[in-house]
Amino acid sequence: MNIATAVFRNFLGSSANWYKVTIIGFLILNPILFFAVDPFVAGWVLVAEFIFTLAMALKCYPLQPGGLLALEAVVIGMTSPQHISEEIMSNFEVILLLMFMVAGIYFMKQLLLFVFTKLLLSIRSKIALSLAFCLSAAFLSAFLDALTVVAVIISVGIGFYGVYHKVASGLEISDSNDMKDDKNIQAHNQETLDKFRAFLRSLMMHAAVGTALGGVMTLVGEPQNLIIAESAKWHFLEFFLRMAPVTVPTLIFGLATCIFVEKFRLFGYGEALPAQVLEVLQDYNQCTEEKMTKRDRVRLYTQGLIGVWLILGLAFHLADVGLIGLTIIVLATAFCGITDEHQIGRAFQEALPFTALLVVFFSVVAVIIDQHLFAPIIHYVLAADKEAQLVLFYLFNGILSAISDNVFVATVYINEAKNALLQGAISREQFDLLAVAINTGTNLPSVATPNGQAAFLFLLTSSIAPLIRLSYGRMVYMALPYTIVLSTVGLVCVKYVLPTLTVAMGFH
Repeated sequence: MNIATAVFRNFLGSSANWYKVTIIGFLILNPILFFAVDPFVAGWVLVAEFIFTLAMALKCYPLQPGGLLALEAVVIGMTSPQHISEEIMSNFEVILLLMFMVAGIYFMKQLLLFVFTKLLLSIRSKIALSLAFCLSAAFLSAFLDALTVVAVIISVGIGFYGVYHKVASGLEISDSNDMKDDKNIQAHNQETLDKFRAFLRSLMMHAAVGTALGGVMTLVGEPQNLIIAESAKWHFLEFFLRMAPVTVPTLIFGLATCIFVEKFRLFGYGEALPAQVLEVLQDYNQCTEEKMTKRDRVRLYTQGLIGVWLILGLAFHLADVGLIGLTIIVLATAFCGITDEHQIGRAFQEALPFTALLVVFFSVVAVIIDQHLFAPIIHYVLAADKEAQLVLFYLFNGILSAISDNVFVATVYINEAKNALLQGAISREQFDLLAVAINTGTNLPSVATPNGQAAFLFLLTSSIAPLIRLSYGRMVYMALPYTIVLSTVGLVCVKYVLPTLTVAMGFH
């Protein structure tokens, strides 16, 4: 083996050769486009390349290829380290959330698995169960952060999968097992395992969409909601009421879509919990309860009290989300007997790779800003007449959020709308309507792709995605009915319902 061959084999490890060659081609193409063609074109190509790395997340974790693209963008001058640092600091709350809150949820896994096992065993209808996951995720996301809610759902899903995977591999519940390795799966269990994966995929997707349905409704539901509310000077109740003409109908139609796709088994939904898995989970639940000591029960009660603190702390914003997550780690480890640093370290394995990937994503956002990639679209929308502005703001915020960061898109558009208000180009009434269009536009159509919402991207790059075979393409496909329904209902409400109800509610 010569040096060139060794370097190529080391590059991106066990990834397919065609994937390695593609990434190398991207790295060669970018400087040529930037210096010889046009920086604007090079910027859009870089965005497309980064989306490609996300789409191929099951081939290779996007951090490495995406990080190489971001590093090259800095080297050739598409953006600067200073600008990337500014983007990171402006999103530092999200980074803290990922570092500490997701790890905190890990230490509450025992309680979560106990509660959701009871839920799964008590609700036998798949439609009712799917609706329960979607609606509960929507409710929680209206008051908590969507990433926190998805972290809970992922933790529960991995717990369920791990229980059955052990049994399907011919092991006892107490045995250690590598969930990524299917070589020990007994032949007669393979079909059941595939059905169980489809069952879990549908629940994960219903819950992820639920975070979008609930997150758009309140001031604290998504980071961009806070930015928009601050610019418009809206308090919690006013924000909810102003959004309601759009968000309430989309919630209703979103839940109806959940029922529809499950009932008619469309877009990868409809798979029920296999009877064999149900039996395993029932045995696991019975075995767990029989073996539960007084210390175990005290741990459950303790985690329950910590969960109450989590909800109250987030609902009343007693501290930044990340700091509340840190308190969860401290309390859960201190009162549940976890003192070994290696045990604590395992809690961070899920979140830190995604945190690093998110920083790479902020680097791509810095390129979008520095190369003014959205400028032509923004100018076009602002130049439109008053009647068309609402629809255009909604549509273009949705399209751009589906390929970029919805926090960034919302920030850009609300600032442009505010500047137009200060310059007298639009009235205060029009500004308020545009603020609703911006918020709903960045939150609803963005469910189309995993990169449209951080919660979706977190699910795609989490450890459960490869276990249940949830790829980028499959997420887009399974999100498609929700994308069509939510985008259409949102558009109709923005154009026809919002102006009328806003006046009826006495805001104008």
